[in-house]
Amino acid sequence: MSEHRSAPDAVQILAISGSLRAASSNTAVLRAMTSVAPAGVAITLYDRLGDLPPFNPDLDVEGATPPAIVLDLRARIGRAAGVVISSPEYAHGVPGVLKNALDWLVSSVEFPGKPLALVNVSARSTYAQAQLTEILTTMSARLVESASVTLPLDGRRLDAAAMSADAAIARTLRAAIAALVRAIEVRPPA
Repeated sequence: MSEHRSAPDAVQILAISGSLRAASSNTAVLRAMTSVAPAGVAITLYDRLGDLPPFNPDLDVEGATPPAIVLDLRARIGRAAGVVISSPEYAHGVPGVLKNALDWLVSSVEFPGKPLALVNVSARSTYAQAQLTEILTTMSARLVESASVTLPLDGRRLDAAAMSADAAIARTLRAAIAALVRAIEVRPPA
């Protein structure tokens, strides 16, 4: 796990990339968010997505014990004040590894009501964004529209350092972080 170092009482945000590619723009943008996060905000990148076993409902019913890695993911979600997801679009859809992780979270008590932002690195990737919005809304996540952004990186291969150094990208990411933190601090009425 990589994370932005800050005070122990920092707002904890879990970042999940829907891509397993080593040079993924989705992972790079989350790393850039980690580096541009202000003091008081700690963003941790979840790096075990590809290790999660295929979702099996028989392992996720009352009386069953889900695999340890699934319990760890749920615990990380539970400790996080908010979540950021950045995902590529494959064949007009959400990558299987990300959907698999979300399936493991469907029956978890940690996920409903969790403030969540979507970061899209391709203006052309509208299908996956729409699917994620539908899936996450169905799962009772609290999707924060003001923290969800699309960066038109189409065709530009930028790593995390280049994204952090680009003034416009860094400004957009800082604004998304600030909007997510505001949503975290404002709890919806019960």
